[in-house]
Formats: sequence, structure tokens, C-alpha cells
Amino acid sequence: MKKILSLLLVVAMVLGLVACAGESEDTFKVGFIFLHDENSTYDNNFMMAAKQVQQELGLSDDQVIFKTNIPEDNTCYDTAMKLVDEGCDVIFADSFGHESFMLQAAKECPEVQFCHATGTQAKVAGLANYHNAFASIYEGRYLAGIAAGLKLNEMISSGKITAAQAKIGYVGAWPYAEVKSGYTSFYLGAKSVCESVTMDVTFTNSWFDISLEKEAAENLIKDGCVLISQHADSEGAPKACEAASVPNVAYNISTISMAPTTAIISSKIDWAPYFKLMIESARDGKEIPTDYCGTIETGSVALTELNTAAAAEGTQEAIDAAMAKLKSGEIHVFDTSKFTVSGAALTEYAADINGDYKPDEGVNVIKDGYFNESDAEAYRSAPYFDVDIDGITIK
Repeated sequence: MKKILSLLLVVAMVLGLVACAGESEDTFKVGFIFLHDENSTYDNNFMMAAKQVQQELGLSDDQVIFKTNIPEDNTCYDTAMKLVDEGCDVIFADSFGHESFMLQAAKECPEVQFCHATGTQAKVAGLANYHNAFASIYEGRYLAGIAAGLKLNEMISSGKITAAQAKIGYVGAWPYAEVKSGYTSFYLGAKSVCESVTMDVTFTNSWFDISLEKEAAENLIKDGCVLISQHADSEGAPKACEAASVPNVAYNISTISMAPTTAIISSKIDWAPYFKLMIESARDGKEIPTDYCGTIETGSVALTELNTAAAAEGTQEAIDAAMAKLKSGEIHVFDTSKFTVSGAALTEYAADINGDYKPDEGVNVIKDGYFNESDAEAYRSAPYFDVDIDGITIK
């Protein structure tokens, strides 16, 4: 009888352990804070990645909580604390201006992991539960720029424009390093195949404003820009291009459905690899990188489907060849031999590494002949390329 009771006790203990393990997994929660909702191409890109990873990891809807339209003010802190109260083990926010509020929440809740996209403070903050993440999207923008440059060459060859008229227009959100790094890498990609290209940039001073982005694109077209790209979060610019029959290269999502005759391609950060790493690490009690920069190799930098109805012949082959050279290190996006600043080569540059909006003296980010952008190991993942190079005019 004692043996039977002992056996039953062991079985009960095993079942109890299994139940606890299952309960632990089932009660794991992740919270997402989004600046806008699915109507923003930027936020929708994050949402689609989160839903993809939720499905891959078999998380229930109760385990994944979305908070949308959270502005870059104390509402973010309140939302983060609410997600803590709702039992979230890891919380992610997607916009630059969320950072100070995420940091505040992280300091008050050391048992919860806080992750933030595009931020700059994880390394200097020194918190074990606060993390920044970004990707080398400048490489994706460079590749998209090649597609734009080849389209310009096609327009020149057909007599639609002259080489001197090969001017790109760029709709930027804010004059931050993230945006400057993006449009500069795009321009350098275009210039690598179309030597005569120039670019005009205008800022909307808003991450998401359909009417402002549409108006900005229309004004650039009126000023003689024959191709438009963007770092802004709505379909305003692509739709303006379709109405004016002007080729466009977008960001975050494919715009072929809304601009079938003019959309060429889009570059995007695929956040799924990072979300999977973030969630699995938090769930399994493993360390999340303090500062993470995804790459082409990790699947974090991607291009959407090429629209052969709008792209120049040979575009996919040119992109594939350049991508291989980026992976091998044969080419670098910010190769200082490929651009000048006020007519001179750039040999030294003290970038704003600590995110305090001033150069960090004694830190030269020019290494081996190129600007060493988004080096998460040495500096940080978020872009710090804020150089105004020749060939680009701010309107």
C-alpha cells in the first residue's frame, strides 16, 4: 500500500510540474506599443511581423497585446505601465519619441523586459532590462536606389528626359539621422548606376500625414523631379505619383496595388527575426541583446516585390549582384570615395553616438574608407549618419 501511495505521490508531483510548466508558458505575454494603427505603413509593417511571429511561436491572442495610436508623450509611459499590470513579460515600442517613457517604465519595473525600435539610449542607460533594436536598412535603401537609378537611365535612353534632368524627389518625415541616412543611401544607390543623378529633399515634420506627404510629392514633381521616393509613413506620395505618372520607390510596404503603373519597389525592415529573438529570449529567461542591428543575412533587411510593369529591364539582376557584394563586403554603402561634402572627401567624422544631439569628440566613425553606420557592437544600432553630402539639396 505504501508503495502505491508513494507511486501516486510521484505521479502527482510530475503532473504538477507539467501543469506549472504549461501554466508558465500559457501566461507569458508580450505587449506592443504602436505610434499609429494599421493605416500607417510604418506601424503596419511592425504589426504584420508581430502577427507572423505570434503564429510561428503558437502564441494565443490573449498572449499578444497591441496598443495603437500611442503618442510620443506620457501616454506611452501610462500604456507601458498598463501592459505591466496586464501581465506582460516583455514590452516593445516602435517610435523614436517613445524612448524616454519606455526608459522610465523600465527603471520602475526591473522584472519586465522593455525593447524599443530606433532608440539610442540602451547602452548609455546601463539597464539590464532595456534594449534598442534597428536594422541596416541603409543597405536596403541602397538597393532600392539602384532600381531608381536604372529607371532614370531608361528614361534618359528613351529620350523622355536628359541626363541633366535626372532629378529624384524625396519626401522625408523629419531631419533626423535616421531619415538622412536613409535618403543618402538611396541617393548613393541611384548614383552608382546613374552618375548624373541629383536629389531634392523636403520634410513634412510629421511621421504620418497623408495630405502633407501627397502635397510634398506634388510640389517636388512640379519642381522637376522625375522620380519620387520617401521616408514617411502613408500612401500619400505613391498615390500622387500614380496620378502624375511619375515612377516611385516607397518604404515599408509594396505600393503596387495603389500605384500599379508607377510603383517600382520598396525597401523595408522585416521585424520578424528580431521579434522572434526578443520573445523567445524573454520567455526562456535568456539575455536580449542590449543593442541589436539586423542585417540582410538575418533577414531583417528586405525588398518588396519588383513591379516589372514599372521597373527598367535588368533591375532584378542588378539588385541581386549588388546584394551579393554587400554581403561579401566588396562594396560599402557609405564608401567615402563615392561622395564629397562641400567638394572635399570625408576622412573624419565625430558622430552623435550617445544620442545627445551633439558630436562625440574622439570617436571617428570613418573606418577603412567608409562611414561605419549602425555598428551596434561598437556604437549603436540606430543610424547616426547625419552628413549633408553634395548632390542632395534640402528644399
